[in-house]
Parts: sequence; C-alpha cells; structure tokens
Amino acid sequence: MKQTMIELTEKYVYDQLNSDASGHDWFHIDRVRKLALHIAKEEREGNEFIIEMAALLHDIPDDKLNQEADGGWKKLDAWFDEIKLDIDSVDAIKQIIHTISFSAGQLRLPSIEAEIVQDADRLDAIGAIGIARTFAFGGKKGQLMYDPSLPIRENMTKKEYRNGKSSSIHHFHEKLLRLQDMLNTCTAKKIASERHEYMVGFLEEFNKEWDVRL
Repeated sequence: MKQTMIELTEKYVYDQLNSDASGHDWFHIDRVRKLALHIAKEEREGNEFIIEMAALLHDIPDDKLNQEADGGWKKLDAWFDEIKLDIDSVDAIKQIIHTISFSAGQLRLPSIEAEIVQDADRLDAIGAIGIARTFAFGGKKGQLMYDPSLPIRENMTKKEYRNGKSSSIHHFHEKLLRLQDMLNTCTAKKIASERHEYMVGFLEEFNKEWDVRL
C-alpha cells in the first residue's frame, strides 16, 4: 500500500513540476528524495515512508511556485485526500514541509525526518548543481547575474528575502555559503564539505574574470 502511494505521488509530482525552469523541477525533487533516503540509511534514523513522501512533495506548496499563497497547500491537501493517506502521516509530512524552508527562518524542526529532508534539500542547493540552479532561478525571476553596487543583505524577513533587490551572485553570500553550517546530520555535513569548496572556487574564479585583470 505504501509503495503504491509513493508511485502515485511520483507521477503526481512529475506532472506538476516537470516543466519548471526555475531549478525546482522533477529532477530536483528526485535528487532530494535520493539524498534524503541515503542520509536516513547512513544515520539509521527516521521513518523512510514519511521521509520519501515529504521529499517528493516538499515543493508542491512552495509559494515561489504558486500564484496564490495558500494555493499550493490546497493542492497538497487535495492530493492527500485522493490517495487517502492517514491523518497521522499527513500531519507529519505537512509539518516537515512547513518548517524546512530557508525562508521560514531558523524554526525548531519537529522530527528527525524533518532534519533529514531539510538536509537533503539544502545539499541540492550547493555544489555544481546549486550553482546551476541559482542561475536558472535568477534568470527565471529576471534577476541580474551580478551587480557589485548592491549590498549583501543580512537578517532578512521572508518578504525581503523573496522580493528585495539582489543578484544571482549575491544569493551565494546571502544563503548558499551559509548552508554548510546549518545542516543537521553528520552524513549531510560530510557531503556538503566538497560541495561548499566547489562553490568557493567558482566564486573566486568568477570574481577574477569579472575584474578582467589580465
């Protein structure tokens, strides 16, 4: 029964996000799912069904991807109703999705499952994939690649984070370079180390080429 729900949810999420061009497409979802299950296996913790379902569904209610703030949550509830998922699982999955976003701030996570899914999502935001996703999202949003006159924003509200003026390169300093120190599990921290260094090297090369000092 649980495997059937996972397979149905895979198809549902694929249909919802397959055409996304902002870096939140099906392939992002699948990488997060695989990373989350790997972390759970290495840490030997967590309910794998809850982890997999939360990883698959974590971007469905994301306000970046929905025209109305509560539209995504309505879609999520409708999906749970369609597959007749039990209320305890629904509550656990929704708690995870509600608390793991960077824009939600440093909320206290409700479970080890939330810690694992958050780590997986954050790992996909760094490294080579994270670099590619950053510029995909910036382009989709109509953001400048870089503007050195803009300040690096600190201690932003969610509204400022979502709508304030920034650039794709600023996003590294405002979010991505901080993620390594915000991870929960030992497994994720090990994976993050190499990915973080790759981003640092990229930014060093970017700055060198931006200044055109031959």
